[in-house]
Amino acid sequence: MITIKKNKKMKKVQLGDTVTVHYTGKLENGEVFDSSMVDGRQPLTAKLGEGQLIKGFENGLIDMSIGDKKTIEIPHEDAYGPYNDFMVQEVEKDKMPGEVEVGISLQADTQMGPINFIVREVKEETVVLDANHPLAGEKLIFDLELIEIQ
Repeated sequence: MITIKKNKKMKKVQLGDTVTVHYTGKLENGEVFDSSMVDGRQPLTAKLGEGQLIKGFENGLIDMSIGDKKTIEIPHEDAYGPYNDFMVQEVEKDKMPGEVEVGISLQADTQMGPINFIVREVKEETVVLDANHPLAGEKLIFDLELIEIQ
């Protein structure tokens, strides 16, 4: 005798769920900036709705089911925001913590808490510091694979 059971609907991701997802993040030019798919990395686990993820990434997970794969495109407004020129400052070299070079990260303690900067340019007497997130102003593309919903 054969018993036929109704197919249970696959659970879909909702706000408030804790999810585990493999991802690869790329820029529009195809450059990979982050991935959980490289050796030694684990998939990302986060609870949705708690601000742990950028808005566009979180929204892209909604309604996925375990095993689903998809690619999402996130405009900068739903990622790390626009690039703001006012977050770039030129500071005298004597205010730097020793020798600096282009590309290094620095942190300054302010009244509003710590701020991270990237050294963009080293001039003769000054240094150009950029407090924008490195991905500000960028459209992000993520390949997602949902592993688990808790």
